[in-house]
Amino acid sequence: MRAVIDADVVRHVARLARLGLSDSEAQKMREELSLILDHVDQIQELDLTDVPPTTHVVRLVNVLRDDVPVPSLDRALALREAPRVVDNAFSVPKI
Repeated sequence: MRAVIDADVVRHVARLARLGLSDSEAQKMREELSLILDHVDQIQELDLTDVPPTTHVVRLVNVLRDDVPVPSLDRALALREAPRVVDNAFSVPKI
C-alpha cells in the first residue's frame, strides 16, 4: 500500500517545525515522507511474535576500563600552586 502525503500535510508539518520550505523542497519532502511511511508499512507486515523487544540492534559492550583506585598526586604537591587553600583543600569563590 503506497502511503501518500499531500502538500497540505507537508506544509502543516513544516509550519509546526517552524521550517520554511520552497515549493521544490516541499515536493521533495512529500516524496521522502511517503517513502518513510512505505517502509513503516513493510515493517508492520512482518511477523515479529517471537522477536524480543530490544533497544539496540547490536549488543552493546562497555569499552571503559574497570574503575580501580590507583595512587594519585600528593595533596601537598597539588595544593602547592593553589591561589587559596582552606582546611587543606582548594578554596573556590561562592557563586
